[in-house]
Amino acid sequence: MKKLIGILMIAGLISCKTINSNNKMNKIELTPELSKIVNNLQKIHVFDGKNPLDISRKGYETMAVQLGGKKEMVRMIEEFEIPQKNHKIPVRIYRPNGNESKSPAIVYLHGGWFVSGSFETHDAIVRQLANATDAAIVFVDYRLAPENPFPAGFDDARSATEWIIANADYLNFDKNKIGIIGDSAGGALAAGVSTQLARQLRFQVLIYPATDNKLNTKTWEVYENGPIINKEEGIRAWNWYLSSPKDLQNPLAVPSLIKDFKNTPPTLVVLAEHDPLRDEGQQLAENMKASGVQVKILDYKEMVHGFMHMGAVLKETGETVQQIAVFTKENSK
Repeated sequence: MKKLIGILMIAGLISCKTINSNNKMNKIELTPELSKIVNNLQKIHVFDGKNPLDISRKGYETMAVQLGGKKEMVRMIEEFEIPQKNHKIPVRIYRPNGNESKSPAIVYLHGGWFVSGSFETHDAIVRQLANATDAAIVFVDYRLAPENPFPAGFDDARSATEWIIANADYLNFDKNKIGIIGDSAGGALAAGVSTQLARQLRFQVLIYPATDNKLNTKTWEVYENGPIINKEEGIRAWNWYLSSPKDLQNPLAVPSLIKDFKNTPPTLVVLAEHDPLRDEGQQLAENMKASGVQVKILDYKEMVHGFMHMGAVLKETGETVQQIAVFTKENSK
């Protein structure tokens, strides 16, 4: 058994710095609920971890079970694989309660710093989104770094989305009502996919997206050591994801480099006040607006990165799910 002291796992990597050891972080006022969550994360245990990456992934799953909250019933869950030339992309469809007719569909690209995340880490939030949006949520289990660096995960995200659109009738989806949601690292993937597929998607939702590998914004300075994620983790994750120097300049890998958003669908960007990714998410939204994209920003005061996966404690999780549902329904008409 290995005890991870100060483990902060929402982004899927390990932080071994405790809250009390950093003066800069002590200045951050967290709500009682978030203080409880951070204290709980420091006590997570991981069994049989083979290496730091393996411990990280297992810790992420443990955190999700503890903080995700009650798993809502959905009408049906289906699992299958989308065939590719040299591999298969695992996919899980969550069909909402009370909807057996042809439904809207939302592709969901999970977070985890490009290296973590699975069906199980996001099961609770995806169930909530399916029922709230009245849409089938298609969870894409894309390949992860460092075993499969860029463009593997992006290629899976794009290929799966294209396949879903092409097979909408077979899947009992309304082809004209398909959107995409990207969470954290998944936000980087979604932003790239939406620029490629453009108006084939009716909308996109970017939840505290990771958009820039430079990590040099003001919020990265303020929250360099957390809470939840820290700069050391971010640098390591981007280095694992972008293994080739040419990838550093590829807009499909680094969304902050995208110059043309003119065909990007209406976008909702969800941000959190105490999140080092906040400024880069805000800048991405402003870049989209400058290209004429219809953008709505939800900026949650007092929240931290990963708050969407803390529904067992935070009311803001459910509130945000409802706001996402309103946005997706408005843009599926």
